[in-house]
Amino acid sequence: MRPNVMTRSILSATVVAGLAMGTLAGAGTSFAASAPKAQPAVSAGAVSILATNNLGLTSDQAKKLQRWLAVRYKYTDAIDGRLGTNSWKAIQRFLAAHWNYEDEIDGIPGPNTIKELQRYLKAAFGYTGAIDGIAGPATRAAFARFAESD
Repeated sequence: MRPNVMTRSILSATVVAGLAMGTLAGAGTSFAASAPKAQPAVSAGAVSILATNNLGLTSDQAKKLQRWLAVRYKYTDAIDGRLGTNSWKAIQRFLAAHWNYEDEIDGIPGPNTIKELQRYLKAAFGYTGAIDGIAGPATRAAFARFAESD
């Protein structure tokens, strides 16, 4: 063997042995990143925030509405100023009792809930927009007037 080939062979063997033992300049399997710890996709706090839909009401306006719902429409959760599932169920019960809401009482302010709310707001709180199930600025303004009423 020529010295150049022999030097390469020894060097290669040393590198392979060093890597196998994990000692060659700190190179080895220990440099690999450890697996990330499992994290929940969404925290419980984030879920409650996502489930809140105040339709533009301030916390104080939402609290006033929740107090009204507690007296009349079986709202039993905290008066916390966040219109979550149970607040919307109470609103849906109100709409079912007085405004022909026929969809599920599921606490989701979907298009059918918003349409019936818009009908009510048109009749009683100056809403002049379309009955389209979209809670735009005019719906939100009339909803705020409703929340502020006695």
